[in-house]
Amino acid sequence: MAVLFAGASESLGGALRVAAASVPVVFATGSDPVAANLIASLNRPGGNLTGVTVITAALWPKRLELLRELISPTPVIALLVNPQNINTIPAIRELNDAARRIGQDVVVLDADAEREFEPAFASLTAKRASALVVADDALFAGRRARLVDLAARHAVPAIYGRREYPDAGGLISYGASTVDQYYRSGLYVGRILKGARPAELPFLQPTKFELVLNLKTAKALSLTVPPSLLARADEVIE
Repeated sequence: MAVLFAGASESLGGALRVAAASVPVVFATGSDPVAANLIASLNRPGGNLTGVTVITAALWPKRLELLRELISPTPVIALLVNPQNINTIPAIRELNDAARRIGQDVVVLDADAEREFEPAFASLTAKRASALVVADDALFAGRRARLVDLAARHAVPAIYGRREYPDAGGLISYGASTVDQYYRSGLYVGRILKGARPAELPFLQPTKFELVLNLKTAKALSLTVPPSLLARADEVIE
């Protein structure tokens, strides 16, 4: 029996459905596969698709909390999103709900192509935003060096969802471990090769999260990292 593994972005739903018609598919995704109409439920997918999902909207309150620990009190924080991503609406809702509870204002910046990155960052001053949360998105992840460079040029503290951003010079990231996500997907591939049915393998939720800090970037932004935050970090880049 063959098995297809996909590190699926939000745009691959149609291709996964086609593939699953003839072969079991295990995929890792940052989207809600139920909302994307790929499976019947997380507990019982019910078809030929299963895998690991990171429903990222639930992580926004934590990212807001971490960013506020790093920066001076600021009236406005910006959220950079790709309006074409199906996760965008729940992400905006979750971050706004979290911000409202603590009296924080959030403005949304849209970018669904790389050419829109520069105008989005240029609008930070007009919107009075002095910090930035970058949404989880395949477009952004694939161009993370560009986003990190823009954050540095505009001197804006930014938090990201993947550890690859601090590796590239970004300030801070918090999100599910990509390595762990793929490892657990690989375990499902092995089980299917041994005869398990994807329909009966529940979609897995993340169990390992990573907080990564780049102290060199913090210094360039004249930020003092609290010792409590350093103690909680899974990795500190110096």
